[in-house]
Amino acid sequence: MADDARSALASLPPLPAAFLEFLRENGLDPAMYSMADTIPRYIRLKPGMEPQIPEIESELKCRLDKVSWLPDFYAIPPEVHIAGSKAYQQGKIYGIDAASGAAILALDVKPGDHVLDLCAAPGAKLCMLADMLGGTGSLTGVDVAKHRLAACRTMLQKYSLGDRCRLFVADGTSFSILPVNSSLDSGEGSTDLKNNGNTFSEWTSKRSWKDRQKSKKAKIAGSPQPTSTSEPELIYYGKHSGLIGLRKCDVLRPSDDDEARSSGYDKVLVDAECTHDGSIKHIQKFEFWGWKTLDRRVLDAERTDDLLHLQLRLLANGFNLLKTGGSLVYSTCRLIISSHAIPIVDASSIVSHQKSFCVTTDGLPSNSLTVAQNENVVQQFLCKHPSAELQKINSADNWPCRSGSIFKTLRFDPATSQTSGLFVAKFTKFQT
Repeated sequence: MADDARSALASLPPLPAAFLEFLRENGLDPAMYSMADTIPRYIRLKPGMEPQIPEIESELKCRLDKVSWLPDFYAIPPEVHIAGSKAYQQGKIYGIDAASGAAILALDVKPGDHVLDLCAAPGAKLCMLADMLGGTGSLTGVDVAKHRLAACRTMLQKYSLGDRCRLFVADGTSFSILPVNSSLDSGEGSTDLKNNGNTFSEWTSKRSWKDRQKSKKAKIAGSPQPTSTSEPELIYYGKHSGLIGLRKCDVLRPSDDDEARSSGYDKVLVDAECTHDGSIKHIQKFEFWGWKTLDRRVLDAERTDDLLHLQLRLLANGFNLLKTGGSLVYSTCRLIISSHAIPIVDASSIVSHQKSFCVTTDGLPSNSLTVAQNENVVQQFLCKHPSAELQKINSADNWPCRSGSIFKTLRFDPATSQTSGLFVAKFTKFQT
């Protein structure tokens, strides 16, 4: 066993002393980072493309190994790149980690659902959600970075999955636009497409002179990201998204929590921004970017505190936009922590001992960053939202994951799941 440990450590990338100290303080095993070159790359095959697997294998020069626990997912060697392949360029396959696919599957999307992806970029999650919806319901993607959301738009169009989608450049902590409701969808809004630009006509990639001037001014000013008070910018909507012919003032108006309870989204995905300390492949990139970048993006305490606040606000706002009876999945990519580092807490104790739990965190170590960005966010959220309840992810019974430190939450450990790692929690909203 000692020889195995020494061998694993010897194969580690040259991690700096500050990061090794960070791992030690957070109960993390640095040997985990020696696994980066052994974890497979995952692709999702567009439904209906199964007969073309032999052709795709020939093109990629590797075998596509079916992931038994995740429909339409295949593992390929980590050194294989798909971006230059015809299969990728023709929209037959796209890359997405298996753990991320599991988080989407946990939403249990049904035909006709109205689905919100509150942190949509870079787009693979949107494609999978659109595939699951098929020709029904609607899909709304939100991201604060316009260039990243534009890449989502390109991806949806490439895979012919954008017909029922809307994409908004907006701050996910304050976005409050609901799905097209039944009264508007039935045609009570104006259908005059020439109403001085106040109604939605069919979307086109050609921008008006006014939009081009606005974009030019934004570039000169440095293209600041939207603030919480900025009006969401709709940069794409499909021909079956329900918007064409409706008045913009009706569709784009902000909503309140009471309205969302009855007319909100059926399913919400919050794949929140994180420090990436649990993403093996992401940490490996810092060897190229420079370790000073790691100090700033992972180890900086002030940035970490800001991220924790952001994650909680994203989760809270996503839940506010959820209708009563709907489901929300919260996921983050940093989770590598030794299995004995934290006790498992029954979620019911959070509700029954809400006051003391919120103050003491019920025995969970506050110095663990991976816990702070996962279980502690869940704890704080449940304390502040009495209508929220953790759900068991039924489809996870055969997944290669383990329970988080709060019962019903899940952790994909790279060592056992052969994925890049993920923390997943699922909530439902009930009537209060």
